Amino acid sequence: MSEQIEDRNVARAGRLDTATLSDAMDRLGIVGQCRAIKPRDAGFRMAGRAFTILYGPAASPPGTVGDFIDDVPPGHVIVLDNGGRTDATVWGDIMTEIAHRRGIAGTVIDGINRDVHLCLSLGYPVFSRDNWMRTGKDRVQVEATNVPVNIGDVRVAPSDILRGDADGLVSIPRGHEERILAAAEEIEAAENAIRKAVAGGMRLDEARAQYRYHQLQTRAEGAKP
Repeated sequence: MSEQIEDRNVARAGRLDTATLSDAMDRLGIVGQCRAIKPRDAGFRMAGRAFTILYGPAASPPGTVGDFIDDVPPGHVIVLDNGGRTDATVWGDIMTEIAHRRGIAGTVIDGINRDVHLCLSLGYPVFSRDNWMRTGKDRVQVEATNVPVNIGDVRVAPSDILRGDADGLVSIPRGHEERILAAAEEIEAAENAIRKAVAGGMRLDEARAQYRYHQLQTRAEGAKP
C-alpha cells in the first residue's frame, strides 16, 4: 500500500465516528472495538497509525519505562500495552509535552496515565482505562517495540489505524481498512439520508425502511463472527 493511500485512509477514518466504524466492523465480522478504553476528555478526537509498545513486569534490576518517543513518526498514535494494569502509569506530563510538540496524533494505553491536566490544557488526545498518579518506574518495563499488542481485548499491529472520539476507540486492521472504511462511509451516507428525509417531512419508520436502516449493521453473508 502506497504512503499516499495510507495517508488518505487515515483522513477517511478521521472523518468517521467510532460508532459508525463499529457498525461497519460488525457488518464485516471484524473485531476492532477496544473495550473500556476511553478519552480523558470527551472532546478528544484522534486518528493515526499505530506505533506500538509492549510492557511487562519490571526485572531486577528494572528496565526502562520507555525512551521511544523520538522514534515515533509525526501523525502516528503511540499505543501502550500495559496489560490493563491500573496500579502503575506508563504515561505522564513529560511524554505529553514532547508528543504534542512533535505532532504525534495521540496516545492509547491499555492501562492508566497521570498528569491529566497537561493533556487537557494542550488538547493532546490520551485514551486509557483511567488515570492515577502512581509511577510505573521500577514496576513495569518496555519488553518490545512495534510488535502486535492487546488494547481493550483487541489485537493492534504496527501501522493499524486507531480512531478515537467521545465514544471510545476502534482499531482498524491494515489488511481490512479499505473494506471497513467503505462500509462505514456507506452506513454514514444512509444515516445522513434518513436525517434529511425526516427533516423534509417523512416519517422516521418510512425513512428507515427506504434506506434499509435496520440492515446497515447486519453481518454480511460469509463474514466471520
